[in-house]
Amino acid sequence: MSFEAWTIFAAFWVLFVTTPGPNAVNCINNGITLGFWRSLPAVAGILTQASLFLTLSALGVTALIAGNPAVYDGAKLIGAAVLIYLGIRGWLNAAKPINLDAAPATSVYFRALAIATINPKSVAGYLAAFTQFVQPDVAISTQMWVIVPTALTLTACSYLGYTALGAGIGRAALGAVFNATLRRVMAACFIIYGLLLGSTSAPRIT
Repeated sequence: MSFEAWTIFAAFWVLFVTTPGPNAVNCINNGITLGFWRSLPAVAGILTQASLFLTLSALGVTALIAGNPAVYDGAKLIGAAVLIYLGIRGWLNAAKPINLDAAPATSVYFRALAIATINPKSVAGYLAAFTQFVQPDVAISTQMWVIVPTALTLTACSYLGYTALGAGIGRAALGAVFNATLRRVMAACFIIYGLLLGSTSAPRIT
């Protein structure tokens, strides 16, 4: 992967995993109610989901490329549209209040895994990422050596940060992270990303 392509992918992934959503709420909640160290299994649950979705996305994109390249090209446009949709949805929901749940009554790990898995942003985001950044004429397995470490490292850093915020400043973290203006800025970034990726060729991984 060229350095330029890597930076574009990394910037997208930072936006994807730092945009406040159910995973962030859960991590902040865990930090508040359980403390940082006891909340780490939740981050492990999110990373488990990320690893699973990365693998499934790679397999799905591989099948599209092998089965019908034209369909893959169409999927790229759908992926760009998904990013625009996520941005519009985030903008409209930016002012909605965020509520913390009580301390988790079930396994911290499995609760986080379930929340991450059913989060609609996850499915859409992983599809969008792979359709935009994977090069059809290079083996997916080769490209995963770059994509996976980058994605998992950034994901871990993001949710460890949210957990630390909850443990360190408590409920004030909600005001800082879920500020309506900040959420609208990040939503606008999704829209811009979708428009740019939909109107230009995807960065190539070599």
